[in-house]
Amino acid sequence: MTADNRLIIREAALQTLNVEIAALHALCEAIDADFEQFTQAIFNTTGRLVITGIGKSAIVAQKIVATLNSTGTPALFLHAADAIHGDLGMVQANDLVLCLSKSGDTPEIKVLAPLIKAMGNPLAAMVSNRQSYLAKQADFVLHTPIAHEADPNNLAPTASTTSQMALGDALAVALLTLRGFQAADFARYHPGGALGKQLYLRVCDLTVLHERPMVLPTASISEVISEMTSKRLGATAVITEKGELMGIITDGDLRRMMVNVININSISAYNIMNSTPKTIENSELAIRALELLRKHSISQLIALENSQYKGIVHLHDLVREGLI
Repeated sequence: MTADNRLIIREAALQTLNVEIAALHALCEAIDADFEQFTQAIFNTTGRLVITGIGKSAIVAQKIVATLNSTGTPALFLHAADAIHGDLGMVQANDLVLCLSKSGDTPEIKVLAPLIKAMGNPLAAMVSNRQSYLAKQADFVLHTPIAHEADPNNLAPTASTTSQMALGDALAVALLTLRGFQAADFARYHPGGALGKQLYLRVCDLTVLHERPMVLPTASISEVISEMTSKRLGATAVITEKGELMGIITDGDLRRMMVNVININSISAYNIMNSTPKTIENSELAIRALELLRKHSISQLIALENSQYKGIVHLHDLVREGLI
């Protein structure tokens, strides 16, 4: 790559970002009563929010729909061209309609807007031109002021789609705030993948997957090794007759004992256990277990429930579940 090309690339990239940053600053000034009232109308409705558009605006509309659905606001996408060729039946009586269009004057939009109005559904326009046909037809105007697109020819949708995307995010976040939407609610809509698991997977979901290695404090070293080997977790809990935790013995504890003790037949579990093991409540989120393992640079935690030993959660469990 030549020095000239490197300069051209850098300047074009920075110019694009600066134009889009300016568009977002202008967008902040455009949050007005229409935005507030439309957000409240969505919050109050028993129907859905139908979002439509054409071209690049249609692609942005699909992203906004996905964000709204994942944050508790029922929404669906309706392509403006399909709407005027049979798909308008997707719009039900209690639905609100949001139409995205930079110009507000494209042929499909000019056909669709009066049809929506005739059906009696509230219509909002996310539009850059307040004097457009769409803006004049709309009950609410969500203004996306654009001085210039980012490309040198002022043609490619760049700053305009950035503003649409950002205003859609603002709408979604305003609605989830009104709903009091919490992490637990988010988890219900995102049960798959690592993100969902961070929000709902609990230690108890992992401890039940293993047998529970445990020995009494009087257990011999041979018994300790046998228990650890059979349960394959690299550790065993030391518990009382009542099931209360006294300590933990790990592979490392055994190795250190073998180096320092001549007659292992005189040693019991009590003599080599760590009496202050790192523990976690069985009901805690698994992601919290991962935080503790990382913090203390260890590979297993003792899981407790009302001081009773419930099992061991191992780093490998968290790896297997995709949390790492």
